Amino acid sequence: MKLYYMPGACSLAGHIVLEWAGKPYDTQRVSREELKEPPYLALNPLGAVPTLTDGDLTLTQNVAILEYIAEQAAPYLLGDGSARGRADVRRWLGFLNSDVHKTFSLVFGPQRFVSEEAAQQELRASALTQLRKLFGIVDTQLGGRPYLTGPNPTIADAYLYVVLRWAHAKEVDLSGMRHLATFFERMQADAKVQAALKAEDLQ
Repeated sequence: MKLYYMPGACSLAGHIVLEWAGKPYDTQRVSREELKEPPYLALNPLGAVPTLTDGDLTLTQNVAILEYIAEQAAPYLLGDGSARGRADVRRWLGFLNSDVHKTFSLVFGPQRFVSEEAAQQELRASALTQLRKLFGIVDTQLGGRPYLTGPNPTIADAYLYVVLRWAHAKEVDLSGMRHLATFFERMQADAKVQAALKAEDLQ
């Protein structure tokens, strides 16, 4: 498997999962300029990361990539093995991708949605407020458990760790969310997470 990534982007989740899986893999760092150049666009027409290649398979979209890595190399990262367990992991993957990540797009690039600067600032402020509400839901879920769906980490936890890094960088108000803070510390202490961070020059 080969993961195309940009440091700190959502592709970091796949990088962490590849480390957790413990199987051989390759990575290729892609710059913002390279994202829009023909060689990369031939792999991913959206000009975005991540992209994963495995033999003759080229896969885009973060959730699909996370699930594929787990299914191929580490099925235990999909949950406890039951249909209910897998559904719970996918529920949180969907929440992180469709709600949290999507809302961050309004923080990172409000100019893509509105043209006036005042409107951009208003949109960004509204998104930050919404992110606090969304992270509050996650904080409640983490009450009484070390990871999103139970005692062991899954692909959803790798994604949560990445968006939490974004939350800290963009100063999302996470005050009072002690379960999230504990989760972040736990992930930071994980040797495989540290290996992925080091590989992306994020330490």
